[in-house]
Amino acid sequence: MVVSALLILAIVLGSRMLRNFDSALLPYAVATVFLAFGVAYRYTVWISAPGARRLFKQGWRSLFSYENFRRAPTALPKMIATYLGFQKFLGARSHARWAAHQLIFWGCVLAALITFPLTWGWFTFTSSTGSGPGYEMRIWGFKILGFDSLNLLGWLMFHGLDIAAVLVIPGASYFLWRRMKDRGAITGQRFAYDLVPLIALIVISVTGLLLTFSSVFLHGGGYQFLAILHMVSVVFTLIYIPFGKFFHIVQRPAAVGMQLFKYTGRKDDEVFACRRCEEPIDTGPYVENLRGTMRDLSLDFDAWAEYCPRCKRVLRGSAYLSHVKKGFK
Repeated sequence: MVVSALLILAIVLGSRMLRNFDSALLPYAVATVFLAFGVAYRYTVWISAPGARRLFKQGWRSLFSYENFRRAPTALPKMIATYLGFQKFLGARSHARWAAHQLIFWGCVLAALITFPLTWGWFTFTSSTGSGPGYEMRIWGFKILGFDSLNLLGWLMFHGLDIAAVLVIPGASYFLWRRMKDRGAITGQRFAYDLVPLIALIVISVTGLLLTFSSVFLHGGGYQFLAILHMVSVVFTLIYIPFGKFFHIVQRPAAVGMQLFKYTGRKDDEVFACRRCEEPIDTGPYVENLRGTMRDLSLDFDAWAEYCPRCKRVLRGSAYLSHVKKGFK
């Protein structure tokens, strides 16, 4: 409730006491308030779990550590670029999946950077003559730049959402096709969790492009119906984000702190070796953090965190042969 109230206050103040607020965009603004409520609620529930809470604290501790910054000043920007921006970890799985994810990611980022400020009344585009072609872009009422709507910059300014839609459609279509064809994806997928987000992205993008097509080529024919359909799909998606698969968008930045936590451990040569085969498992602080989480959950086998996955399987097999199978003789 506090987060939602702060967003409402920011909308009122940022739109200069609603003078720059477009009442036609009210449903979008209301949806963003529900989005803020849902994200804050879900995030609080997420980090209240022992495992997530420990990782969350360790991540932020590493993020704001002066010692880490002094030893590796470029580590954080590099991780933000590679882990959040270009998501190189996806490229190790499949180049096609990485490319499709990049299309969706940058398309959604571009759409969010345009849509949210416009919806809240923070961005305005005004013409001093009333009919153009000269326009001014203002943020919070202050002029940022002037441009001609008929040149390339003006075209990019007014078609930014169309560009975002062109990026999102092939990326979402690829994942939708994969979920219909790939047996591994089909086995574990759920309609509401895996397919609805992709369908929502495609519907938003297609209806957005159709709005431009209607205004340019059909002289506004069918524009009202398309505008309502587009609005409904966007509002639905915004409300869906905190409670569906899209929530990983909010979770992912927290993982950067965790990656930094592991990176600084490796820089200090604190690599923990398996107790049995002495192969490296992970950083010492990370293994100890995992043991602490298991103790928080009252799991009495936290020492198993000190073994690599292969040795865990071997030890389980040995225990089965010596204790379980022995009872069947």
